[in-house]
Amino acid sequence: MKTKSPHRSTPAPNSIGVGIDTSRYGHHVTFLRDDRQPATAPLTILENPEGYQQLRQTLETLHGKYPQANIRVHIDAAGQYARNLERFLQSLTLPLTISVGEPKRNKDYHKAIFPKRTTDATESHAMARFAVAEQPPPASAAPDEMYLLREISGRLQAAIKDTTRASNRLHNLLARVFPEMATLISDLTVRWVLTMLKKYPTPQQLAAAKLSSLNKLPYVNAKVAEKLHAAAGSTVGSLRGEVAAALICQQVEQIEACLAAVSKLETLLAQAYQALPRSGHVQVETIPGIGTMTAAALVAKIISLDRFATPENLVGYFGIFPEENTSGVDRQGNPVPPGTMRMSRKGADLVRRYLWNAAKSAIQCNAAVRALYARLRARGTRGDVALGHCMRKLLHQVFGVWASDQPYDQAASMPRNTATPIEATSRGSTINEPVAPAIETTTAAGHKRASPQSKVVTAATGNVEDADPGVKDPARAGSIDYAYLREQISLEQVLRHLGYLQRLSGRGAQLYGPCPFHATTRKASRSFCVNLKKHVFRCCNATCQAHGNVLDLWATARRLPLYEAALDLAATFHLETRRTREEATRNPESSTR
Repeated sequence: MKTKSPHRSTPAPNSIGVGIDTSRYGHHVTFLRDDRQPATAPLTILENPEGYQQLRQTLETLHGKYPQANIRVHIDAAGQYARNLERFLQSLTLPLTISVGEPKRNKDYHKAIFPKRTTDATESHAMARFAVAEQPPPASAAPDEMYLLREISGRLQAAIKDTTRASNRLHNLLARVFPEMATLISDLTVRWVLTMLKKYPTPQQLAAAKLSSLNKLPYVNAKVAEKLHAAAGSTVGSLRGEVAAALICQQVEQIEACLAAVSKLETLLAQAYQALPRSGHVQVETIPGIGTMTAAALVAKIISLDRFATPENLVGYFGIFPEENTSGVDRQGNPVPPGTMRMSRKGADLVRRYLWNAAKSAIQCNAAVRALYARLRARGTRGDVALGHCMRKLLHQVFGVWASDQPYDQAASMPRNTATPIEATSRGSTINEPVAPAIETTTAAGHKRASPQSKVVTAATGNVEDADPGVKDPARAGSIDYAYLREQISLEQVLRHLGYLQRLSGRGAQLYGPCPFHATTRKASRSFCVNLKKHVFRCCNATCQAHGNVLDLWATARRLPLYEAALDLAATFHLETRRTREEATRNPESSTR
C-alpha cells in the first residue's frame, strides 16, 4: 500500500520578483516566487565584474529551473549607483522585465511588511514583493546620448551650486569687511564687480581710488560704482587690513574658477544635446525666448514627455509657481507685507536658472508671454512674480510643441479673449495695457493665485474656463448668447455624440467612468463624473480637473477656444447662437446649463 507524502509539491511559479537595493559598493538582491516564498537564496553582489557575473549565473539558474516564469526585476531608483546595473541587466538575453523607481510605493511596501526594521535585506525584499505583486511596466530604455546629457547636466548643476556657495561665502565675508555693498549689489558674480574686488578688495582701498578709475572697468555700472565709492569712505566694516584683502581676493578667485567650470560644462551640454536622436524635443528651440542651453536643461530633466500627462504636471515637477513668503525684512529694513509672493524653491535648480533667463527674453520676443507679463504688471503684480508666471507659460508651450512634434505656432499660443495689439488700440488702449482680466485658478501646488488667462498653449489641457451666461466676446465681430446656446442642447446629447456616454455607469442622473481627457489607461476608473440633470461634468483627478458645462465639454473634447467651440457646437447640432426678440420676451430668464 502506497503512503502519501506529507508535503505537497509546490506548483511552478508564473512570475519571479527580483528586488535590488543599490548602494555605492554593492547591491542586495532578493528573489521571490509569486506565492511570496523565496525562489532562491538572497545575494549581496559587489559593483565589479565578479559580482555582476554572480547575478547573471543566478538569473540563468532561475530561468532554467522555471522556464515558464516571467522574471520581473525591480531596482529602487535610477540613481548614480543603479545606472551600471540597469545597463548590465538590459544587455542580458534572458526574458527579463526591468522596472526602475517608484520610491514612494517601495516605501509603502516596506512599511507594510517590515514596519520596525530597515536594512538592505528588508529593502530588497519589499521591492521583490512589489515586483511580483504589482507587476510594474518595464522602464523605457533611454538612449546612451540621453544618459550622457543627464550626466553633464548633473555636473553642471553641481558647478552652479558651487558658484552659489562661493558667492554666499563672499557675501558672508563682505558683511564684516564692507556691509554696505550688499545693499547696492545683489549679484557678486557680475564680471565688473569681481574685477573691482580683485583690484580694490577693501573699502579703504576703494575709497582711496579715483572714481574715474572705477568707471574704466569693463561693463561697469557707473551709477552703482559712484554709490559704492561714496559708501566705502564711511563703512562700518570691522575687518580691515591685509588679512581682509587677502581673504577677499582668495574668495574672488574661487568664484572665477567656478564660473570657468560652468562655462566649459555649458559647452559640453550643448554638444550632448545636439547629439540626441531625433524626437519631439527638437521643437522646444522653436519657442521664442528658449535657446539651446535652456532646451538642453529641460530635456535632460524631462527625459521623456510620456512621464507627464498634462502641462500642469510639468509645471509642478519643476516647481514653477509662486508661494506666499512674508518672513524677514526687505533691503530697506521694512517688514515684508502680508500676501507677498515669491517663487517656490522646489524643482531642479538648473532648469529654474535657465528658464528664468528665458522668461526675461520671452517677454521681448514671445507675443503670448509678453501679453501675459503686461497684464500681470498692469494689475500690480510684482515683476519677479510676473516672471514666474511667464516661466509657467513657457513650460506649457514646451509641452505643446514637444507633444505635437510641431514647430511653435504663435497664433495658436495666444489665449482666447485676448485682443491683438491692433484690436486693443482700436478700443482706445495702448498695446501694453491689459486687455482682459486674469482668471483665478489653482496652481500645481494647490495655491490659488492669479494665473494666465488660458491654460491652453498649443495643446489643450483638460480645463476650459466657464464663461458668464450671455457674455459677448469683445474680440470677435459676431456675438454669441452662450446661455441660450446651452439651453438648446443637453449634456446627454453631447456625451452620446462624442461616444462618451456608453463608457459611463451609475444610477439616476449621476454617472461615473474613466476620464476621456487625461488618457487614463484604467477602464475601471471613476474619476470622471457627470450630472445629466444639472448638465455639468468634472474630472476628480488632481492632474486633470476638467470641469464645466455642456459648452466646456465640447471645447475640451474638440480642443477649441470657447468662441470657436460655440460656433462648432451650433453647426454640429444646428443650433441658434442668439435668441430672437420673440423668444427673449417669451423666456426672459437664462438657463443655468
